[in-house]
Amino acid sequence: MQEKILIVDDERDIVELLRDYFALNGYETLTAASGEEAVRKAEKQPDLILLDIGMPGMDGLQVCAKIRNFVSCPIVFLTARIEESDKLQGLGSGGDDYIVKPFSIDELGARVAAHLRREKRKQRRGRIKFAGGLAIDYTERAIYYQNKPLTLAKKEFDIVELLSQHAGQVFDKERIYERVWGYDSEGDSTVVAEHIRRVRAKFAAAGAKPLIETVWGVGYKWTL
Repeated sequence: MQEKILIVDDERDIVELLRDYFALNGYETLTAASGEEAVRKAEKQPDLILLDIGMPGMDGLQVCAKIRNFVSCPIVFLTARIEESDKLQGLGSGGDDYIVKPFSIDELGARVAAHLRREKRKQRRGRIKFAGGLAIDYTERAIYYQNKPLTLAKKEFDIVELLSQHAGQVFDKERIYERVWGYDSEGDSTVVAEHIRRVRAKFAAAGAKPLIETVWGVGYKWTL
């Protein structure tokens, strides 16, 4: 399966150069010319993002901070700046690496390949496999079906984590709410059913087996 790279830069020449280079080296490429477009394209769950910092409007640091709640892949900043404060700000926003413009395209290619190799090793170590091709990486807070990522919201993943780590045990809605939202949260347990409905819909859309079973009159459990 081709690894997917999202290339984000407002300079067309750089985007075309990187797109052609990575396509020739066997990668699938996505491109974006602005921060706003980058946020939309990031929803396609690339395996790595090359992200220019100095874009007008929403810059790379803002993009990185915005997408980190639903993207876990490596983010490599492309930047003309190399001040220590810029590095700290970039890493603090969720970035993984820097490469300074002008750069050697072969060095960039080697960095990208190294990041992707590390990601594969991490995924192999951290995943717990369940029936039907589903795997959960509790460390990365990620779910995969047939090695393709499924995107869940934070509370949706929290519910899957709770139930899957206690497979076969039945939890009523009130207990799930207390464990996931907290005892002091404002609201009630009716939100649990809606979140589980969304999780099931995402599993079904991907072709995965619906592993959250309703125990009528009692609650929910993760099927073995």
